[in-house]
Amino acid sequence: MSTTKVWYITGASKGMGLSITKELLSKGHRVAATSRTVNVFNQFATYGDRFLALEVDLKSEQSIESSFNKTIEKFGKVDVIVNNAGYGLGGALEELTSDEMNENFEVNFFAAVRVIQKALPYLREHRSGNIINISSIAGFAPGLGWSMYCAAKFALSGLSEALANDLKPLGLHVTNVLPGWFRTSFATPDSIAYNKKQIEEYSYLREYHEKMNSMDGVQLGNPNQIADAFLELVSSKNPPVNLFLGSDAFNRAKSKIQQLNQEMSDWETVSVSTDFK
Repeated sequence: MSTTKVWYITGASKGMGLSITKELLSKGHRVAATSRTVNVFNQFATYGDRFLALEVDLKSEQSIESSFNKTIEKFGKVDVIVNNAGYGLGGALEELTSDEMNENFEVNFFAAVRVIQKALPYLREHRSGNIINISSIAGFAPGLGWSMYCAAKFALSGLSEALANDLKPLGLHVTNVLPGWFRTSFATPDSIAYNKKQIEEYSYLREYHEKMNSMDGVQLGNPNQIADAFLELVSSKNPPVNLFLGSDAFNRAKSKIQQLNQEMSDWETVSVSTDFK
């Protein structure tokens, strides 16, 4: 019995999505890969019938639905959904415009919502499958200068945990992946937007944005190892609901948990004081 699967990956033309796609194809899996333009996928022509390039507008339900129809038509099924598409947004909340904030949520959160909604009919039919939502360590332990991006990733993390509960009775697994810094193009202007309006009082946040830019090419995480982690995840009968990727993310999460435990302990008296006596 074949252990290869059909993967549907958003944002597959660069960064983590591109690395995951390359590695899965090299290991014999079939991949339906989405991007805003399909000509970026010419490098995968050698994989023939195991690769499907999909031009998809992730803000359009119709475009996403059409992409799943094409995936099923070509491969007959879909086993794993990887919601990878996203981009960073730097800036203090007061500096950001409604358009900047709405666009970030559209791509980082609502795109994943739409993809999951359109994938579920196929996954439910087979009573098996995995949904992997790529959030960020910033969606658990936020840093400085990325308030709206962190909020969007927190939303995706929250959705993932809720769906893990809702879909488990149907035989479907949902994992919220929280990566640290990986050596991809994410630290470049291609994948990060910054507030156009700037307020002098928030100038201290710019150093954290500069730190992000300076990390390009020296990040600790190896994106070529992500596919192996995902293969282990989908082969597990009990995959994690939350998976921190990279030692930096793992250690940052541990520090956040320790901080939370300490705060709960310090404020336990106040927490329980609101009960009826």
